Amino acid sequence: MKKKILYTLLTLLVAFVVFVIYTVNNPTSPLLTASFTENGKDITITYSSPFKNGRLIFGTESESALVPFNKYWRTGANRHTMIKTSSDLTFGDNVLSKGEYSLYTKPGLNTWDITFNSTNAYFGISQPDSEMDLFTISVPSNITDVSIEQLTFDFIPSPADGPSSAALRLRWDLTEVVIPFN
Repeated sequence: MKKKILYTLLTLLVAFVVFVIYTVNNPTSPLLTASFTENGKDITITYSSPFKNGRLIFGTESESALVPFNKYWRTGANRHTMIKTSSDLTFGDNVLSKGEYSLYTKPGLNTWDITFNSTNAYFGISQPDSEMDLFTISVPSNITDVSIEQLTFDFIPSPADGPSSAALRLRWDLTEVVIPFN
């Protein structure tokens, strides 16, 4: 009888370990990276990228939106979105020194607040300590014609014949947010 219980417990333990290994290696919101290199700037954004899966993504709490307006969002799933830069970047009147930082947002109907925080902790269960916020900028949000199924970050390079200003772009569902920097 004791052997039967022991074998059952061992089988359950092995099944649990296999499940954990599978879940870590195959997350439902995969960990993605977007990179940018231009004019001596090397920037990497690392984020967990959830899928829309038929849900209302941005909206009010009363609409049961996944990401409610004017509420803290770690800007991805599973963990904070991280930005790593090899040189200083200028966002509006603010300078982000080279290093690695958390990026979190408060989406709005027409504008988003983008906050850079000196915390480089990876798990995004709670909002980072606001005392470690470096600065927050507000940028307009745009409605797109095409729905984007998976949260996507990418970069918009500087125009060849224009100013040396590039941008970080976030797109998901019918929303696009462009965050210019120098």
